[in-house]
Amino acid sequence: MKILVLNCGSSSVKYRLFDSTPPVTLTKGLIERVGEAGGDAADHTEALQRVMESVDLSGLGAIGHRVVHGGSLFSTATIIDDKVVAAIEGLVPLAPLHNPAALSGIAVARKLLPDVPQVAVFDTAFHQTIPADGVTYAIDADLASRWQIRRYGFHGTSHAYVARETAALLGRPPEETNVITLHLGNGASACAVERGRSVATSMGMSPLPGLVMGTRSGDIDPTVLFHLHRTAGLTLDEIEHSLTRTAGLQGLAGANDMREIQRRRHDGDPAAELAFTVYCRRIKEYVGAYLAVLGHADAITFTAGVGENSPEVRAAALHGLSTLGIDIDDTRNRRGDRLISSDSARVRVCVIPTDEEQEIAMETSKALRD
Repeated sequence: MKILVLNCGSSSVKYRLFDSTPPVTLTKGLIERVGEAGGDAADHTEALQRVMESVDLSGLGAIGHRVVHGGSLFSTATIIDDKVVAAIEGLVPLAPLHNPAALSGIAVARKLLPDVPQVAVFDTAFHQTIPADGVTYAIDADLASRWQIRRYGFHGTSHAYVARETAALLGRPPEETNVITLHLGNGASACAVERGRSVATSMGMSPLPGLVMGTRSGDIDPTVLFHLHRTAGLTLDEIEHSLTRTAGLQGLAGANDMREIQRRRHDGDPAAELAFTVYCRRIKEYVGAYLAVLGHADAITFTAGVGENSPEVRAAALHGLSTLGIDIDDTRNRRGDRLISSDSARVRVCVIPTDEEQEIAMETSKALRD
C-alpha cells in the first residue's frame, strides 16, 4: 500500500510518496510560492493537482496530512471526516498561520481523491501525555478554560520519531528509555520523553516560547509585551510580528541562519558571539530542567538542521555538565558520529536525523489499522 504525505504551508506544498510496509520513499517534491506572483501554483488546488499528476497513485491506500494544531481534542492520528474537519476549523484561532493551510490541503485532496482515506497527523498529539501540572498555566482557571489556554507543544512527530530511534540506537525498548530530544531547526524545541511518552516540552500554547529560534524569541517575560505596548507605543500586531519574525538569532545578530552566525562569530563579530551563547545557554537550561523532570536520562539527542549539522552548538550546549554524567567526545562530535558521548559518560549523547514525513506515514498506516 502506498501512502502520500502532504505538508501544506501557507505558500508551499511539500509531498512524499511512501510504500508503507516498511516506509520506503518512492518520490518526493516541493511546490513553492503558492499563490504568489511568479510562483509554482496559483493556489492550493492547482498545487495539489500538480502533485497528483507528478506521482504514481496506483495502489494509493491513504493520504496523511500534517496538521500543526490539534488542541486538546486529538491525541492520535485521526481518519478525516466532516466532523474532524469542523474540529480543525474550530482550532484555527490557536494556529491562525498553520491550520488554514492544512485545511486547504485536506479540502482539495478530499475533492480530487474522494475514495482514498485521509488521515490527520497532529504536531501536538505526542504531547497529550504530558500531565496536568506540565500543561497548566498559573492564570485564572475560568479564563484558561474558556479560551483553551494551556501548553500544547509542537514538533511532536519529530520528537516521537527521534526518541524511538534513540532507543533503537542504544539497543533498548522505547518503553524502558528516557530521552531528552532537542529539535534545533529554524524552529526549535526540547522534549522530555519518559519511557516513550512526552512528559514535558518547551513550546507552549503556540510555537513561540521555549528555546531561542531563527526568528522567534523563545521564553520572554510577559511584562516586555506590556512595556512595548504602553511605553514604546507598539500595537499588539507589531509586537507579535517582532517576537515571531524579527527576534531570535535574527534579532540578536541580523541573521536567522546558524551557519551565518557561526561564520561571523569566527570572524570576531560580537553580536554573533552573543547570539550564539544566548542560543546555547537556553538549550543548556532546558536540558538541566528536563533532567530534573525525568529523574535520570539515558540519552540526549540532537536533531533537525542545526542539531544534526553543528558540532559547535552541540559542544557549547552541553559544556560543563560532566558532573551530571554528560560529556561529549570532541572527535566523535566533529566527525558527525551518531553517538558522540565519551565512553565514560553516564548519559549518551546522540545525533539522529529526524524524519517527520516517515513518522506521519507510519501514524497514517496505524490509524487505518486501528
